[in-house]
Amino acid sequence: MTTQFPPIDPDKSPLFNADHDPVRVADALRRSPHFATADADPGGDTVRFTTEAGINYTLTFTDAEPTDDDLLPEPVLTEAIAAAILNHPGFVTADADSPREDTITIQTHNQVRHLLVLDVDRGNALAPEDLSTPAVDVALAADNLLISNPSESERATAELLNYVAATWDKQDLPLREHAQAVARALAR
Repeated sequence: MTTQFPPIDPDKSPLFNADHDPVRVADALRRSPHFATADADPGGDTVRFTTEAGINYTLTFTDAEPTDDDLLPEPVLTEAIAAAILNHPGFVTADADSPREDTITIQTHNQVRHLLVLDVDRGNALAPEDLSTPAVDVALAADNLLISNPSESERATAELLNYVAATWDKQDLPLREHAQAVARALAR
């Protein structure tokens, strides 16, 4: 008697394909509150993303040895990218600033390692007038919740978000970031 096995569903398979690593990195960045957009072509080696400030970057997967290129002025960005990648189930390590400030070394569950090189993508920067401020985004999410016939807990959440947005400059950074994360969750 021969047993027939169903085909493997790649979305449910524990085996990861290295060709899809850029897509997984883009997915990890999209899940992070620090990035507005992220995309990658399946089978490609580049991830394009935009920060909350509207600055566009690219991450390029490479096996090349590190060089002594100019360092980027924002080494903290690589830490945020590494944290977002590490939150994705397809990756086991993400080391920012290794071997230099504009790189991230990542490793997948199936032991494939990549060096990601960060570079500013100057081709499609958003105009300052096209960017909304975080306080406005938080207030808009709260207002959208209030007009949707909210429950008592949703109304309390919306009122708290409106208060944080109205006093944005007086709030500390962790509270601002948390308010943005709550506003993003409400928008979904």
